[in-house]
Amino acid sequence: MHNGALRACGLNYVYVPFKVSPEGLSAAVSGLKALGVAGFSVTIPHKTAVMPCLDELDISAEAAGAVNTVKNDGGRLIGYNTDGDGMIRSIADEFGFSVRGASIAIIGAGGAARGAVAALCRAGAARIIIANRTRERAAELVSAMSLRFPDTGLTTVAGFKELEECLDDIDVLVNTTSVGMDRDALPVVQLTRLPPTSMVYDMVYAPPVTPLLQEAAKLGLAGANGLGMLAAQGELAFIIWTGVTPPSGLMKSVIDRICEC
Repeated sequence: MHNGALRACGLNYVYVPFKVSPEGLSAAVSGLKALGVAGFSVTIPHKTAVMPCLDELDISAEAAGAVNTVKNDGGRLIGYNTDGDGMIRSIADEFGFSVRGASIAIIGAGGAARGAVAALCRAGAARIIIANRTRERAAELVSAMSLRFPDTGLTTVAGFKELEECLDDIDVLVNTTSVGMDRDALPVVQLTRLPPTSMVYDMVYAPPVTPLLQEAAKLGLAGANGLGMLAAQGELAFIIWTGVTPPSGLMKSVIDRICEC
């Protein structure tokens, strides 16, 4: 999708993949810096481990505790996190909805949840409820984010059953876990208490219609998968690297074509 955008914008760059082992991460980052690359993406399992290798962290990466995009700014490597902002942009595109002032329910408390919560707080979400199988991990996330974003009401619940009791006034329910990727359902989360105007966003995009989205559709709730987030975070990274905005919808159309193959 990046090479498609580069061609469309007439930019003399190329986007290529490198497989880097955990033990070779520091050397790889130093090598990329020495080569003078414009920037690079960072994916699992390096999103947190790469942070000490960089010269500076943008607030998006600092708040999320992870980096997925690095820009070489005159020899200084600056880390960003575009995942959470990509999700927010995808929600706006898919649902025509702004998260400012909204009430959000988050399923999960891992790295993806941290990035999502940080971005939602920065975007002005009024209230965020976090549910996780292990409440202690959710509580740690709430504690860390509450200190950084005191204007957002952050709470955790004891489990998924307690989450159901809090869904009556939720605007968007977001699944940040990998449950659904193997067509597994989230049987412990019932959507029936969500208002009819609520939206369900599942970061999982393979299969394109997850069990959670199937359940949302049965109830007449608007739903979307994470393909839009994948494209949107890529667009934001592209802008960071090049200073150029790619054609609207181009990256998403490339992803859609690949998924159809």
